Amino acid sequence: MKRLAIFSLLGLLFLSVLAWINADTDPAGSDWPDYLGGPDRNHYSELDHITPNNVEQLKIAWRYSLPDSGQMQVNPLVIDGILYGVSASVQAFALDAATGKELWRFGDPLKNWASTSRGVSYWTDGEEQRILYTAGPNLWALNAKTGKPIPSFGDQGKVDLHTGLPEIAQKKFVISNTPGTIFEDLIVMPLRLSEGSDAAPGDIRAFNVRTGKLAWTFHTIPYPGEYGYKTFPKDAYRNTYTGAANNWAGMAVDRKRGILYVPTGSAGYDFYGGNRKGQNLFANCLLALDARTGKRLWHFQLTHHDVWDRDMPAPPNLMTLQKNGKSIDVVAQVTKQGFVFVFDRVTGEPIYPIKEVPVAASDLKGEKLWKTQPVPTLPLPYARQSSALTENDISPYAENREELMQNFRKYKTGFYDPPSIEGTVIFPGYDGGAEWGGAAADPEGILYVNSNEMAWILTMKPPATDLLANASPGEKVYLSTCASCHGVDRKGNAKSGFPSLVDIEKKRDREFVTQITSAGKGMMPGFPALSAAEKQALVAYLFGDEKKEVGTVAGAPKPVQLPFYSTGYNKFLDSKGLPAINPPWGQLSAINLNTGEYLWQVPFGEEPTLVARGIRNTGVENYGGPVVTASGLLFIAATKDGMFRAFDKRTGNVLWETKLPAAAFATPATYAINGKQYIVLACGGTKLGTPKGNQYVAYALP
Repeated sequence: MKRLAIFSLLGLLFLSVLAWINADTDPAGSDWPDYLGGPDRNHYSELDHITPNNVEQLKIAWRYSLPDSGQMQVNPLVIDGILYGVSASVQAFALDAATGKELWRFGDPLKNWASTSRGVSYWTDGEEQRILYTAGPNLWALNAKTGKPIPSFGDQGKVDLHTGLPEIAQKKFVISNTPGTIFEDLIVMPLRLSEGSDAAPGDIRAFNVRTGKLAWTFHTIPYPGEYGYKTFPKDAYRNTYTGAANNWAGMAVDRKRGILYVPTGSAGYDFYGGNRKGQNLFANCLLALDARTGKRLWHFQLTHHDVWDRDMPAPPNLMTLQKNGKSIDVVAQVTKQGFVFVFDRVTGEPIYPIKEVPVAASDLKGEKLWKTQPVPTLPLPYARQSSALTENDISPYAENREELMQNFRKYKTGFYDPPSIEGTVIFPGYDGGAEWGGAAADPEGILYVNSNEMAWILTMKPPATDLLANASPGEKVYLSTCASCHGVDRKGNAKSGFPSLVDIEKKRDREFVTQITSAGKGMMPGFPALSAAEKQALVAYLFGDEKKEVGTVAGAPKPVQLPFYSTGYNKFLDSKGLPAINPPWGQLSAINLNTGEYLWQVPFGEEPTLVARGIRNTGVENYGGPVVTASGLLFIAATKDGMFRAFDKRTGNVLWETKLPAAAFATPATYAINGKQYIVLACGGTKLGTPKGNQYVAYALP
């Protein structure tokens, strides 16, 4: 009897311990409750169930297929076992995060190329839970449990993001691709605007999460009497000939201190600033604002009088560094230029000295550039600079290398060389360096950033006067060379032997289309006189992924005529469509911000056409950021080769990789349910000519 009592007591003790273990299987840190993992935007997780020793065992845990397909840049949220995401057609949805089963979906498909979404925001007061996300110009507030709009928010659940902008901007293009930043009962919204002189002003605005009412506004193009007013022409704030200076990439917030960190982009027009002479505050700045009031606390401008499209491409990282035996809270901002700027989070003082480096003057009539540009002394750039390029840097894999070298000799390549008639090499390119995926950071003070090494050519010319003036570069080539046979609508004329070019990306690859454009085929003549840039633009237009920026909205004021315009977004490519500059074409770097030194830097991704020839480690263009975990892993997809990889965060060695159902140009999220760690990412493909996809895929250990 006594023995039975002892066994019973041991059994009860075992069950108690088991219950305690189960109760603690999902501790704090098991959710992914904010865009990029937290308000610090560090892409970091405390989870350590998946380790360098077992990561090779990862398998697909579940898939969720959407009815639509196409590019998805979403970093999903996971809160209390529910995953919140957005589809390619900008429909918000909720899933059971353990199984992938759909719980609800909201919204009509929005067929708008400019509305690619990066996710949603989440707010709770401890009782009510809301999901906030944008579709077109509207900010919606949804019940997190049902997906139904909340009638008390704005106009039956939505707020027009034109709210609070001046009258002149009410019909101008305004959307948001990036989730808003939550602070207490406020949401501060990023905006995507036109890149032209017709852009709406990039005012930073906070809305009340409960009511949708405008709470405060910060003018990024200052009004009379405001700090920075004299850095623009005196009437710039009226928004008649310049605008933007907007935050589109998202923000970070120190919720303990109530400080909002806002990176801004260039003023419009992007590539000519003769009508907006001056330093142009607060364009291209890192702003520190009082999150409750919008009051400026400090700022630093990272590009003066921008005419190179040097927008801040991602939210900053809020980190804690160890310097001289002391802990310092800092804010670190990655850039398209390949620089990392690091500041004291409270005072705005640089952690590493920043030099003002002289730059060349513009030879475009009316343009007056700022005489210097800021460069941090540490860390050194994580991407190569145009000023270091020589003819020897032309790709050894290019079949037309001699032609590329001849073109290269004509271009301006100096540090911050101005836009020019002959062409200026932008390297790192318009998309970075760093891009919207942003950088990851761990508590040890290490910053992990993936970067592009693609050169673009910025060429300026006087404004067009013909009927094609408002067409994109690729569309202009199409209308002038192809439309007479294939029609303006690309539907062709089958009876006359002219095939439709609609959905050509589903029938032919880029190399075939480029070749037939040059050499012709059957009844179709070739167009050998087209330049490489024109062919590139034409193929991008036909395949539906031509890089373009938003233009004028119907009913909005017409743009002011400027004396010079860019000829378009043209990559510096070889005859096969590969980068004309030698590899690496993408890199992954680990930077110790405690010292400003690099831990490691490796090529990131593989070029499939060269892998087929046995050429490896070239790196490739990549979009979407990494996730770093407490166990020492760095997870990232992002590459056009369609792979998902896990790196050892200490060495940069690849520990695991798998082929995705479609390339994932998005940042993963990791979370735990019932003691099991998952990693999920959106696989939409489409970008960089990759096949379209429609799945969210989650991985876990068996």
